[in-house]
Amino acid sequence: MNDQPNRRPRKPSGKSGKPYRRPQKDPVRFLAFEALRAVDERDAYANLVLPPLLRKAREKGDFDVRDAALATELVYGTLRRQGTYDAIVAACIDRPLREVDPPVLDVLNLGVHQLLGTRIPTHAAVSASVELARVVLGDGRAKFVNAVLRKVSRDDLDAWLERVAPPYDEDAEDHLAVVHSHPRWVVSALWDSLGGGRAGIEDLLEADNERPEVTLVARPGRATADELLASVGEDSALPGRWSPYAVRLSEGGEPGSLEAVREGRAGVQDEGSQLVALALANAPLEGSDEKWLDGCAGPGGKAALLAGLAAQRGAALLASEKQPHRAGLVAQALAGNPGPYQVIAADGTRPPWRPGTFDRVLMDVPCTGLGALRRRPEARWRRRPQDLDGFAPLQRELLRRALESVRVGGVVGYATCSPHLAETRAVVDDVLKHNGGAAELIDARPLMPGVPALGDGPDVQLWPHLHGTDAMYLALIRRTA
Repeated sequence: MNDQPNRRPRKPSGKSGKPYRRPQKDPVRFLAFEALRAVDERDAYANLVLPPLLRKAREKGDFDVRDAALATELVYGTLRRQGTYDAIVAACIDRPLREVDPPVLDVLNLGVHQLLGTRIPTHAAVSASVELARVVLGDGRAKFVNAVLRKVSRDDLDAWLERVAPPYDEDAEDHLAVVHSHPRWVVSALWDSLGGGRAGIEDLLEADNERPEVTLVARPGRATADELLASVGEDSALPGRWSPYAVRLSEGGEPGSLEAVREGRAGVQDEGSQLVALALANAPLEGSDEKWLDGCAGPGGKAALLAGLAAQRGAALLASEKQPHRAGLVAQALAGNPGPYQVIAADGTRPPWRPGTFDRVLMDVPCTGLGALRRRPEARWRRRPQDLDGFAPLQRELLRRALESVRVGGVVGYATCSPHLAETRAVVDDVLKHNGGAAELIDARPLMPGVPALGDGPDVQLWPHLHGTDAMYLALIRRTA
């Protein structure tokens, strides 16, 4: 007689007769999926969503340094190559891509990136992606993910691009859009601004898809670049290419671990932003040089650099930001500045200060952010051409008010993190055309010594592929009457 307790036999999971196995959650891929869903559902930015997720995972003991690096690569790589991967997935399914649920598409694109954009072995990329699908989507849709990824795995990226991208000779912009994963209208706009032939635009689009260096700024009067280099170590950091206040961290550098950064004496700031602030600070003036204004100061990077430079000359900075919470960030960035400064929450289109008050004014206006696609790759999929119509009146009004705010003989720096001609030269030309000859452009190029390929001037457009910076634009304008 069998003395074992009666047990109900396990039901087989399907035709194979194998017992059902619960899916196992891979912490790295699950976190990457969470970040992508936040970007899609909440219009969040990965550079804001990912750090707290990584920090929480490390605190729980789920992650080591390599796990964090892989999760970061999966998130940013998937976002940068989303357009290319969408085209490949579309070629592997029998329905329009828009009919695929967004969470399913996120899992698929994560899988495609592992297959075509990393060195993860094919079997590992497919099995890990299917397991993630089982965890977050369920077994039914996991089978769909498995079928699609097995089709994708049959070819490498070059073979897929030959299949899904139209030939360059037939449609150059669409070819570049698919191959380099940018919306067609963005390719067209960047090409118009850059000028030149195929090589230049391809170099720019490729640079947009590369991970940018982490660059620090030593805030004048509070830290030096040499101090930062010494604290990081020669093996982990390099001097900036162009800015005397810049330090570039090697891959994997953690700026938050540096004492100078924790204390606010240094900060994370792209070298292009540093060059813009330095050019304005060094523009020649006649007469007083005592009152400076940052009219769109949030979140405070340029304001902190300007405040330090102003303090060295005995000048004071007024940092104005419309949004109160961003004004709070500016105040944090400026805390401890050695010279006088003030932070206020005010609308630059309706300034509370009197006309002609300032000697130097920086107006870094809100824009589409097309110059920072390396850092915020999701912006390329979020922005639309019609967004330009919304920014245009604001940009013009802010520049007009800046010219009113500076004294005769003073200088305004009009800056934007976008190379789009509608946000750069078109704005400057239009405002100067209608201001009755009361202002003139001055050449900004000599104020960026050593920086090559600055064009014909007098304004300056920086480029990721030429300068290793964000695509910052700067026009310097002197009020003459």
